[in-house]
Amino acid sequence: MQKKCSKSRKLLSFILCSVLIVAMALFTGCNGSSAGNEGRADDSRKSEGSTGTGSDESGTSDDGTGSDESGTPEDETDAESSSQTEGSTGTDDGTGSDESGTPGEPGSGAQSDGGILGEGSTKFAFAVEDAEGGKTQWEIHTDQKTVGEALMELGLIDGEDSEFGLYVKTVNNITLDYDKDGLYWAFYINDEYAQSGVDSTEIKEGDTYLLKAEKS
Repeated sequence: MQKKCSKSRKLLSFILCSVLIVAMALFTGCNGSSAGNEGRADDSRKSEGSTGTGSDESGTSDDGTGSDESGTPEDETDAESSSQTEGSTGTDDGTGSDESGTPGEPGSGAQSDGGILGEGSTKFAFAVEDAEGGKTQWEIHTDQKTVGEALMELGLIDGEDSEFGLYVKTVNNITLDYDKDGLYWAFYINDEYAQSGVDSTEIKEGDTYLLKAEKS
């Protein structure tokens, strides 16, 4: 009788152990599967984060703005290039300026470095001295009768009519404002202050003529 009871207890213990082992195995398997699923979800999220959804490493966005690597839109780059091109060729604003920025009026025919200027059977020496003492000289060739007419024809001088004749305001593209700085163009013949205006002085070959910026 005791032997039968002992065998029954051993069998029961074996069955309980087997049940526990199976239960632990099932529990462990479920946890492992859940952890594996969570790990795969994390890996998927990390993969999406690393690739990005809108822009690549070069900074080019997918929103159609056409940004380059520097982040500057293509239309702004084109505008800057156009602006630089216009600046290098000068502006066409009607003032007659060329690429060097020298106004075309008045005095568009003037040669700032001097030399021979004009055509005609009569020639004379003419010079300009600015307020800083800079001097430019020409050999003028003309068929005009007066110094003023010859210089006006070549665009070397410009001014306005007054009761005393032509009042010279601009010489070789240099304009003096007497009301502002007290400077005016003094007219000299053979290094002596002229007693006549430039427009009424007849040309005499061998004489030299000078317009000098002076302060009254």
